[in-house]
Formats: sequence, C-alpha cells, structure tokens
Amino acid sequence: MLRSNEAETEKDIIENEFLTLTRKFIASGLKCNDIQKALQKEGKKRKHFKSKALGIILVVNAILYECGVFHCIVNYAIGIRCLIPNNYFVWEATRPVSDCSYCLKVAKPIVLPNLTQEEFAKYAYSSKPLVIKGAFLHWPALNRFDYYFFKELYESVEGSFESVDQECQFLHFKSDFISIRDIFSMHEDRVRNLPGQKSWYVGWGNCHPKVLEKMRKYYEIPHFLPEDCELSSKEYVFMGYDAGATLHLDFINRLMWQAQLKGSKTWYLSPTPECEDVCSSFSFLVEPGDAVLVDTRIWYHGTTVKPGDFSLSIQSEYG
Repeated sequence: MLRSNEAETEKDIIENEFLTLTRKFIASGLKCNDIQKALQKEGKKRKHFKSKALGIILVVNAILYECGVFHCIVNYAIGIRCLIPNNYFVWEATRPVSDCSYCLKVAKPIVLPNLTQEEFAKYAYSSKPLVIKGAFLHWPALNRFDYYFFKELYESVEGSFESVDQECQFLHFKSDFISIRDIFSMHEDRVRNLPGQKSWYVGWGNCHPKVLEKMRKYYEIPHFLPEDCELSSKEYVFMGYDAGATLHLDFINRLMWQAQLKGSKTWYLSPTPECEDVCSSFSFLVEPGDAVLVDTRIWYHGTTVKPGDFSLSIQSEYG
C-alpha cells in the first residue's frame, strides 16, 4: 500500500496530467460529446476499476454533466469557482465496487397506485426503483409552483442567492448558466422556450430557512414515508425544457424521493459499469403528481423532458 505522501503525489500527477489533456482538448476544438463517447467506450472495456488512475479517468463517464466536471477542472486552475465540486472526482474514483444484487432481474420500476404509510413500508428502504402514481395530486404546489413563483421567492428573500452559491449547490447541466441569478434574469422569450431560443434545464439546492419555509406552505412531507425516518433539511428544485440531466450518480447520504409537479419527464437508469453484463438499462415516464423513488447512489440516472413541456420537480432525501 502507498504511504500517505506517496499516494498524494500519485494523485497530484494524475490530476495534472488530466488537466493538461483538457487544455489540449479545448485548444483543438474537440467537443464535449466526442470526449464523452470516447470515455464511455473505454469504460465498457474495463468493468473493474480499483486503481486510482483508472477510477479518475472513468469518473468523467459517470458524472459528465455535458463536460461539467471537465469545465470545473479547467476553471479551478484559472481561479473560477467550480460549478460542480472537485470532490465528485474523488467520490466516484473511490466508490465501492457494486455486488450487482440491487439490479439483478430489474428491467423496469415497480409502479404503484397512491398508497398509505403501512402499504409503503415493505418498499421503504429498497433499492428497487419505484413510481407511485398520483401521490402528490393533492399538493397546492402542483398549481402554484412555476418559474415565476421561484423568481419572486428568491428576489424577495434576503440572502437567498448567496445561500445557493455558498451553502447549497447549483447544477447547470447542459445550460450556459453560471449561477441561480442567471436563471431569474433571463429574457422572457427564453423563459418560455420560444422558437429560436436556447433551451435550458437546471437544478439547485434550497437550504435557506426562509426559502424553505415559504416553499413548504405548498406541500408536505410525502405521506407514505416511514414515520420514524430521518429527513433532510435541504430540498432541490429541477426545472426547464428538453435535455435534463445526463447519466450520473448522486453522492448523497440517504435514499431520495422526487415529486414531478409540472410536465412529463423520462428517466433513464443504468447499472454501474461492473454490473452491465448481468443487469439491464431501462427508461420510464413520470407525469405530474407522480412520486419517483430511486437509489441514485447506486443507479446511474439521467432525464429528458417531453418535447414542448416545461418540467418542474422537487426532490429531497430520507433514510
């Protein structure tokens, strides 16, 4: 085993080499999609990646938010705050190898009607993907939440923008936005995704107490979650059009639930690379009012929005 200082030196060498390559890729005009396809091809060849070097290479395949990490490394080198934290790099490279039991014989989600806490109990802590139809149709948020609700909310609460920048997380996905301020200052034509406008899709965490207080007036803790489960104090919003999130893992502490509130969205799930030979990838559609529960810590997942639809969902954790 490498001693601490030797391991650190190896890590520095690999990161410096990767940074040099990214600069060459940018200078040559290579596109993000080209890099992603090459990495995916290499990732399929090598199912087991226990070495640090291979892990750091394959991380891009796992969490490439349209080269979000790629840009983050370059930006970090020139002093710009990263949109996606650098520790994603370490998390993916050092994650445990899956035993594949979570995905064996799973080719679609378990689809359930709206159900009670007691009925949900047997599914509560499973890693099997679930869709609960119409679970949130009674929430006022279904009618109240839209782009303008969150624009007014963030512009009216002091410190709300800073809380996302400094304490939570902003996910630009494939958009050209740098911060949440950009979202709420875009031209009206782009807000509505009119012809000729560049489509957008973003997500961000809410951890400002006043923001959460005002949001939670329009929804409640999902009624089917176990009464004694531990809940997160942070909730996420995802909104926009067309392409959603590219395939990635979430490095979170608990299981997640997501409420689809506006528009229809397709989810794509894939097993970890070491399980691709024995498990299947699949997709499924969710509609307004549906609950989605996926163990996003072990399922690679991505989304797309039904063409012409504006999608809005909120997400949190439980465990």
